[in-house]
Amino acid sequence: MNYNLNKAEDKAAPKTSSLKSLKKLVMLISHERKNLIIAFSAILLNAILNLVGPYLLGHTIDTYIQNKEYNGVLLFSGILLVLYTLAFFVNYMQMRLMGSIGQRMLFTLRNAVFNKLQELPVDFFNQNKSGDLISRINNDTDKVNIFFSQSLMQFIGSIFTMTGAGIFLLCMNLPLGVAVLLPALFVWILTLLLSPWVKRRNAESLKSTGELSAEIQESLANLKVIIAFDRRDYFRKRFEEVNQDNYSKSIKAGIANNTFMPIYTFAANLGQLIVLILGIYLIVKGNFTLGLLISFIAYVNNFYNPLRQLAALWANFQVAMAGWDRISQLLSLENNLNIAESTACVTSNSYLTFRNVSFKYSDNKEVLHKVSFDLERGKTYAFVGPTGGGKTTTASLIARLYDSTKGRVILDGKDIRSYTPAERSQKIGFILQEPILFSGTVRENILYGNSEYQNYSNEQLEKIISEAGLESLLERFDEGLDTQASSEGISLGQKQLIAFMRAVLRKPELLILDEATANIDTMTEQLLDKILKKLPATTTRVIIAHRLNTIENADEIFFVNMGKVIPAGSLSDAVALLMNEKSES
Repeated sequence: MNYNLNKAEDKAAPKTSSLKSLKKLVMLISHERKNLIIAFSAILLNAILNLVGPYLLGHTIDTYIQNKEYNGVLLFSGILLVLYTLAFFVNYMQMRLMGSIGQRMLFTLRNAVFNKLQELPVDFFNQNKSGDLISRINNDTDKVNIFFSQSLMQFIGSIFTMTGAGIFLLCMNLPLGVAVLLPALFVWILTLLLSPWVKRRNAESLKSTGELSAEIQESLANLKVIIAFDRRDYFRKRFEEVNQDNYSKSIKAGIANNTFMPIYTFAANLGQLIVLILGIYLIVKGNFTLGLLISFIAYVNNFYNPLRQLAALWANFQVAMAGWDRISQLLSLENNLNIAESTACVTSNSYLTFRNVSFKYSDNKEVLHKVSFDLERGKTYAFVGPTGGGKTTTASLIARLYDSTKGRVILDGKDIRSYTPAERSQKIGFILQEPILFSGTVRENILYGNSEYQNYSNEQLEKIISEAGLESLLERFDEGLDTQASSEGISLGQKQLIAFMRAVLRKPELLILDEATANIDTMTEQLLDKILKKLPATTTRVIIAHRLNTIENADEIFFVNMGKVIPAGSLSDAVALLMNEKSES
């Protein structure tokens, strides 16, 4: 399955409309519906309070000021003061409310993205750079949050204010109102035409930011190699290329985002010019009053000032929607490692069986072709072969890190796809060549995913470790279980010992060692071999190794190459096959 997010963006059909994208986003935060309704009600009330003001002002001028009735002026001045004070408090309330909604939405979004990443298979992470994924979690979600918590209320408030002002303008004088609103109609049409282009520019900018993050992450992760080969120049060149690309696309996005502002400002100026010219003309004709003209000018400002704000807000909206497109693209992915319905148990003496298994990575050529073999309970099996022959792929299929393209993998009498991830990980232990540790102590790392001993004290846990024959491994750490596993003082070999203890303490029924002793000295390897022999007699062991002494005690050896897994017979036969393969290559 193709999980490459960037390729999917490049090949995608026309992007989802902003309205549909916004609907999907609102559905994600549907639990905030009550707070959103309160916030929208506050915005509407604030708009109404501000819109009543100009009408009352015009009424005061025509009714009281021109007739010099100052008691009426004072009365309506007080009414306006109360209205604007109330509008201030309503506006403050909705801003606080939306700020908290925005932060909760950011929390929900990041949780949703991270939980989705937890659900996706290994194949997804092979096809996407971690830096780009980090950018989607941090940068893209933040773009959505900024618009939602800061700009959305202004956006909706501007629309309410514009709509109300437009209604007042048309009701006060229909011909003059239509003339004043004509520039806005031109702006609206132009906005509809330009919005897809603006959104596309912002999507390209966000994608470029993700690629920049991915390049930095990859370069820093490989910094030791860069320094060892004295290739800082390569680091600088690669960074300069992606940074230049990001700069170029950010400039284009910035130009696109600022396109609306001068257009909206011109429309606002044009509207004010129209009302002045036609308003004065109507006053001269006796069809208009001074108070109405002042009210009309105020409503024109209430219509076009929010329109100018919308120029910036619409650009922010397009940035947010471009970020949301990248987020929703990730959220729409599904794990192709589904749990199949449990079928009748297969009667067999084998603990694990491959039946005509074929496999290929996404669109690449086939790695394994119609492979069949059986692993019996309690025996040790070695898989040997040249680099790239398919040994690790075979081990990954045994652990169901991938599903076979064709054929079946049967574990303990059942299709391996019918086990839940928890059931499968309990049965299968996997020790990789490159040990994966997390920030924390040795204790926290060896108990990772092992709920059985989580509440044990250090003394109780040390007793369990001793019973498993692992105490000599723990002695290699100065502070025992409290040693920081992420510190610089921990060697690669010691990290491998932690990974080994973690796997053994889970008491798996099948233990896979994929070059697990490659970073360990011969003496320690012999010690690990003794520990493996202490495992329950029913534990099946699968060893992938290049060292011959690692596989010399295997009950059966398989030779893996060219898509085939064939029995190699004795150790001498396996060596002969390897030598023959090297000579042919």
